Amino acid sequence: MFATRYPEKYDEKLASLIDIGVSPRASLGLDQCSRVYAWMQGRDYTTPEDVRAVVHDVFRHRITQSYEAQSERISNDEIIDKVLQLVALPA
Repeated sequence: MFATRYPEKYDEKLASLIDIGVSPRASLGLDQCSRVYAWMQGRDYTTPEDVRAVVHDVFRHRITQSYEAQSERISNDEIIDKVLQLVALPA
C-alpha cells in the first residue's frame, strides 16, 4: 500500500511511526486474501469490507515500526488503523 511506503505524503505523524512500509508483495497478498475472504462469504466479488476484514492480518507483520513508535508502544494494528483513516476506501 502506497501510504505505508510514502507515509510523509499522507501525514507527518504517520511518517514518524513507520520505518519500512509494506512491500508490493503485501499488496498482492491483500488482494488474494480479500478474494478468499469474499469467497468464504459466498461471493465471487470483493468489497471494501472484505479488504478491511483482512488488512490487519496481512499487513501486521510487514510494517517495520520506527523507534518512536516502539518507544510510545504503538502497535502495528494502530498504525494500520491510522493508514485506513487517511486512505479513502470506496463506500
